[in-house]
Amino acid sequence: MFYVKNMYGKKGICNWNRRRFLLSCLFSAPVIINTTTNLYSQQAVDMNEVGQPNHNIFTFRAIDWENHFSNRLNGIIIADTKARCLHFWNEKGDFYKVYPTSVPLTPELTRVGKTTVVKKVVGPSWRPTEAMLKRDPKLPEYVGPGPENPLGTHALYLGWPSYRIHGTNDTRKIGRQSSSGCIGLYNEQIEELFNLAKIGTQVKLI
Repeated sequence: MFYVKNMYGKKGICNWNRRRFLLSCLFSAPVIINTTTNLYSQQAVDMNEVGQPNHNIFTFRAIDWENHFSNRLNGIIIADTKARCLHFWNEKGDFYKVYPTSVPLTPELTRVGKTTVVKKVVGPSWRPTEAMLKRDPKLPEYVGPGPENPLGTHALYLGWPSYRIHGTNDTRKIGRQSSSGCIGLYNEQIEELFNLAKIGTQVKLI
């Protein structure tokens, strides 16, 4: 609950709390975002099992695709690992969208540079890499498509082995450093991006 002033300068009570206000701003925003939007930050706070807040944060930084690519052939994806968000431009240049993401846990797990979308899979299966099994031997060796799959409902496979842009079965990871190298989105949003992206869509992680 917080107070607001009306046009006559009188205070009134607003029943929306800060979290509801921020989330309403995020999800009621237009689909097409002006590339001149100023820097802002967005934080959503949830409670975990013991009642402590989990902080999921992403910050939007305006990015000009022309600083990274010479053309928009097949569309462009730029995943900003510092701001924890992903930018998409279509080939025509008349559509632009930003999505909050999860990012790799550490700088050592973060690969930056250019690649492309080489495969698109609905209902991906998942196998941990040898490095992941070494870090956590308790991981299952294979998880098939379904609600327990760490890759969520859709996956865009990149030109780098074992790197993907995918959904998630754990929405608490979005806005966090929580992956072993991949970029994760909410399932609803990876489905949208999946339909927008093509084989050959240009990708850059920064």
